[in-house]
Amino acid sequence: MTATASLTGMDTAPGTNSTDAGDADRLPDTADLISFDSLLTPGELALRDTVRAFVKEQIKPNIARWYEDARFPLEIVPEMARLGLLGMHLHGYGCAGRSAVEYGLAGAELEAGDSGLRTFVSVQGSLAMSAIHKHGSEEQKAQWLPRMAAGEAIGCFGLTEPTAGSDPGSMTTRARRDGSGDTADWILTGKKRWIGLANVAQVAVIWAQTGEHGDPRGVRGFVVPTDTPGYTATPIEPKLSMRASIQCEIELDEVRLPHDAVLPDVAGLKGPFSCLNEARYGIIWGAMGAARDAFEDALAYSKERLQFGRPLAGYQLTQAKLVDMALEINKGFLLALHLGRLKDAGKLAHHQISVGKLNNCREAIEICREARTILGGNGITLEHSPLRHANNLESVRTYEGTDEVHTLILGQQLTGEAAFR
Repeated sequence: MTATASLTGMDTAPGTNSTDAGDADRLPDTADLISFDSLLTPGELALRDTVRAFVKEQIKPNIARWYEDARFPLEIVPEMARLGLLGMHLHGYGCAGRSAVEYGLAGAELEAGDSGLRTFVSVQGSLAMSAIHKHGSEEQKAQWLPRMAAGEAIGCFGLTEPTAGSDPGSMTTRARRDGSGDTADWILTGKKRWIGLANVAQVAVIWAQTGEHGDPRGVRGFVVPTDTPGYTATPIEPKLSMRASIQCEIELDEVRLPHDAVLPDVAGLKGPFSCLNEARYGIIWGAMGAARDAFEDALAYSKERLQFGRPLAGYQLTQAKLVDMALEINKGFLLALHLGRLKDAGKLAHHQISVGKLNNCREAIEICREARTILGGNGITLEHSPLRHANNLESVRTYEGTDEVHTLILGQQLTGEAAFR
């Protein structure tokens, strides 16, 4: 299976033997202690292998340079689109219509390359495209989704503000009508911060307050072409994390939009939260992809590096580290798969996404840090992936809900008491 294959294939039941000629050549993941592949369908395995090959051939040979240069490689976007990775879980409008599990498997492979690559697919598909797909008018969908699925237009999602992160209901970005009646223009004013892809995007989904300050019911989404006068996006730099990715501050200075720029099918914070849950779900898988890659780097190094006349892998303390990492990777992927199956069945609860995001990010960052210790001083170089992954995961752990926010969501689920304020 090569990176030039498309993400197509017929699924059969999990665990069913596949007649795919590539199965005989498939090597098990070095961290797999539980025959995880037996839980996947042949179609899911084929998709995963296609994305894995793409990452191996086009991402891994270049990621150290991209990270060092703090550059997101826009040149890979057409190939991502051709593989069907953009809005891959959405149906219609040129989107691939893949399952939640397939989307998760792809996210894990992309983040094994770098968190910035999985984040691009998440911002494009789970946030910007999902917002339009879930809540947009038919005209908005037809105008933007086919181009975004084809990689011809990049989108961004403007929710977070300089003073409104975990509490988006306190946003100060305002949208007001210029005149009376349903056909009056909208005027947007405010700032957004930590917005992925905002300076290279052709369209931004901006969330703004249309009612009283602090009233979450007044929050509405707007489809904003980024060439609209008054829209300015400035990259945030320098960064110690997510260097092969783009995050910006957006300034909205009296941005005038037509009356039909608003997303018509949602009002209130349930609009952005429905998209954030899509992105949080992808992180559950992606974080484990980063952890697995760090583990594999450390394992390979431990077999080759000699200390006191024998490989590091031959020492009990090293084996203990490797075993602990592998156990958490296996548990993390099992959790991701279980949640993915629930999502595909339409049974995934809001708090269960928090279980996955909190657990897998927390474990992944510890795995990457531990993997770095096996590499010793060589682990601080970009020749090896664990510290790069750990640095990236500091951001992944923070965005789409901090540890504290997800802990409180789960605390409320367990106790029935909301402790956010």
